[in-house]
Amino acid sequence: MSKKLRGNLMLLATAIIWGIAFVAQSDGLNYVGPFTYNACRTLLGGIVLIPVIALLRAVDPEKRQKADKPSLKNTVTGGICCGVLLFIASSLQQVGIGMTTVGKAGFITALYIVIVPIIAVILYRRTTLKVWICAAAAIAGFYLLCINEGFSVSAGDLLVLLCAVFFAVHITVIDRFNAKNTDGTLMSCIQFFTAGTIMLICMFIFEKPDIDAILSAWLPILYGGAMSCGVAYTLQILGQRYTDPAVATLLMSLESVFAALAGWLLLNETLSLKELAGCALVFAAVIAAQLDIKGMFRKKEAKDEKTSE
Repeated sequence: MSKKLRGNLMLLATAIIWGIAFVAQSDGLNYVGPFTYNACRTLLGGIVLIPVIALLRAVDPEKRQKADKPSLKNTVTGGICCGVLLFIASSLQQVGIGMTTVGKAGFITALYIVIVPIIAVILYRRTTLKVWICAAAAIAGFYLLCINEGFSVSAGDLLVLLCAVFFAVHITVIDRFNAKNTDGTLMSCIQFFTAGTIMLICMFIFEKPDIDAILSAWLPILYGGAMSCGVAYTLQILGQRYTDPAVATLLMSLESVFAALAGWLLLNETLSLKELAGCALVFAAVIAAQLDIKGMFRKKEAKDEKTSE
C-alpha cells in the first residue's frame, strides 16, 4: 500500500468517525453545556492517547534510533498551537450552532475546504486548478445536503464562519508541523490537553457543571473522547503527512455526509432526493480530487502506442 493511499484511508476513517460523532454530540448536549461536553471529551481524548504513545514507542524500533528521533521542541510547540486553534474553532462552532440552524452551520463550517486553498495561495504554496474545481463542486454538494431554508447572515452564522476559518488554519498548521519532524501521536495528545484545559476553565466560568449530568452523558462523552478525539484527530495528523492539505480537507469534509448517513441509521432520519444528490456530488468531488487525470491519459496514450507497434 502506498503512503498516499494509506494517508487517504486514514483521513476517510477520520471523516466517518467525526460523522458519527454528530449523533453523540447531539445526545450529549441534552445533558451538559457545550464547554462541559467539549472539556470532558477533549481531556478524555488526551488520556486515551497516553497508553497509545507508550505502545507505539515500545513496538517501533525507529523511535529509539537517535537519528530518526522526532524533534521534541517542534512536537510540543505544534501541539500547543494546534490545541489553541482546536479550542477556538470548537468553541465558536458550539456557540454558533445555538444561534443559527443546524443546516446553515453545516454548510458554513464546510467552507473550510475552500479556505484552505486560499491560505495555501497566501503562503505561496501551489494549488492545482483541479483541486479548486473539486472544492467548488463539494461546496455545491454541501449546499444541496445542508441548506433547507433561505440564507441570511446572523450572529450565529458569523461565529460558525469564524469557526471554519480557524479549522482551516488548524489544518494548515498541522501540515506545517508535520514537515518539521514531529511525533504526530504525541502532538495530538498535547493538543487535546491544551484545548481541554482551556475548555475546562471556560466550563467553570460560563457554565455550572453537574457531576450527575456528566455521568448521564457518559456514552456520548466516551465516544466523543475516545473515538472522535483520541482516534480521529490522531488519524488526521498522521494522514496529513502523506496527503496534500487541500485534498485532505475534501476527504475530511465527508464528515457531513457520514453524519447524514449516521442520522439515518441511528436516529431514523431520512434523506430527501436533494440531500442524496448532495451526498453524490460531494463523493464525486472527492474521488475526482484523488484521480491523476493527466497520468491516466498518459498511460492510455502509452498503451495505444504500444498496441500500434
